[in-house]
Amino acid sequence: MAESRAAIRYAKAVLSLATEQKVADVVAGDMKEVSTAIQNNPELATMLQSPVIRSADKKAVLSQVFKGAGKETQNLIETLITNKRVSLLGDVASKYVQLYDTLRGSQVARVTTAVALTDDLKKNVLAKVQELTGKTAELENIIDTSIIGGFILRVGDLEYNASIVSKLNNLKREFSLN
Repeated sequence: MAESRAAIRYAKAVLSLATEQKVADVVAGDMKEVSTAIQNNPELATMLQSPVIRSADKKAVLSQVFKGAGKETQNLIETLITNKRVSLLGDVASKYVQLYDTLRGSQVARVTTAVALTDDLKKNVLAKVQELTGKTAELENIIDTSIIGGFILRVGDLEYNASIVSKLNNLKREFSLN
């Protein structure tokens, strides 16, 4: 919990600085890249969490991995290393993206389906999300064949589960109660 609050504080500070310098969108791109890299690379995540690996080594690795990142992102990494909070880098990056999306009135809508969405369905889902929340959204389609059919829509804290597996589980519960 305390680390989450720290990540939010760092993310807010970077967003404030980036907004002042009119580079918030560039930093958002960097932060998406950082967040994705840490989520998709368990070795990198483990290295950041490890108390055994020296800060100088972490700095060298991060400098190589994110050498294309902007000055603000490099400064954030340097600050986290100096303050011995580099383990928060992934959390700070994802919190920054969330705060940035909120600032510009956008959000991510995650739709889990058994098969990929067609372009027409994507348009319909985005229209429905805008109608429900009043905000634009980027659509992220997650394919999970275990839901059998239907979809699960997540937007922020809201979730709508219209999957076949959910309906089957509800029927199973209903029959077991009677």
